[in-house]
Amino acid sequence: MKCGSYRLIKKSFQCKARLGRVYTARGVIDTPVFMPVGTQGTVKGVATEYLKSSGAQIILANSYHLYLRPGTEIIKKAGGIQKFNSWNKPMLTDSGGFQIFSLNDIRKLSEEGAEFRSHIDGSAHFFSPESSMRIQKDIGADIIMCFDECTPYPAEYKYAKESMELSLRWAKRCKTEFYKDNAFETQALFGIIQGSVYDDLRKQSALEMTDMDFTGYAIGGVSVGEPKEEKEKVIEIVEPLLPENKARYLMGVGMPEDLWEGVERGIDMFDCVIPTRNGRNGQVFTSRGKLNIRNAEFREDFSPLDPECNCPACKGYSKAYLNHLVRAQESLYLSLLSLHNIYFMVNLMSKIRKSLENDTFLEAKKEFFDKYYKRQS
Repeated sequence: MKCGSYRLIKKSFQCKARLGRVYTARGVIDTPVFMPVGTQGTVKGVATEYLKSSGAQIILANSYHLYLRPGTEIIKKAGGIQKFNSWNKPMLTDSGGFQIFSLNDIRKLSEEGAEFRSHIDGSAHFFSPESSMRIQKDIGADIIMCFDECTPYPAEYKYAKESMELSLRWAKRCKTEFYKDNAFETQALFGIIQGSVYDDLRKQSALEMTDMDFTGYAIGGVSVGEPKEEKEKVIEIVEPLLPENKARYLMGVGMPEDLWEGVERGIDMFDCVIPTRNGRNGQVFTSRGKLNIRNAEFREDFSPLDPECNCPACKGYSKAYLNHLVRAQESLYLSLLSLHNIYFMVNLMSKIRKSLENDTFLEAKKEFFDKYYKRQS
């Protein structure tokens, strides 16, 4: 099958949730799926062999960061990112468009693209739709993303409209550049829908983007500070306009509750830095809710983080020991808690897929939330 193509296996009769598969040259991805983020070619604090043992099917990397360091020429010489980092499974690269949002104090935006000042040494670099495509091709990820402007929140209507229209023009240039060679045989290009929280702009972006006929579609410009209700409304506006036979990716979303809500509204793919970022700060996700393991209440708690988890942290260590590691600032906790959170997210998506197979999605969602929020109540 064509790289990046999606096959719908089953639709829920309870809601818009769907079970499917995405096909790549390096393997088939069962969806809905959560994708751990490895910005610089590595998921922070987690060795590749442990990442594989978690059951993760696909990870992300960021083309902007890899372009700056180690440089795409080195990755290309290595035979592509999967050989460079020994992952050897599907990968997706962000185009660098998110840096237009996150590094807005060190970049200049124009019709042609975005000029960046490196956050490493201050040197000047220019990203255009064309250069982003070339960089991502050299990195060699299975799924690559159009270069766009991630519209900030809040944004005035005029700015959001101009930003969305710029992203549409850039998407056309991305597609032209992408299909100049045979990259499409081993890589897929996804379009990104923008428009901030404005219904008409989201609809316009979705309609024009799908007219361009990309292999898959992402909803961008969410998880940038907007209220949860606005994020869910954006999905509900866009989803009916997306082709049923193509993957739907909600960018940058990864809190456990958001995964359930996104799947319920028809989303197939998610990514977020939260599992590893929160792990490095001592926060873990469990089937009984979120825990801050540095809290004093865990100093003499010799039970595992989560009795339902099979990760190395849960199988080998107690809350009391992990509390000690965090308080002593022993670096081992960085890896153990990050890995636990990845296991949690991967296992959560497996449970969601199983509930879709069994036509029990809404029941499984209620059961999850009843346990997850019990501790906080």
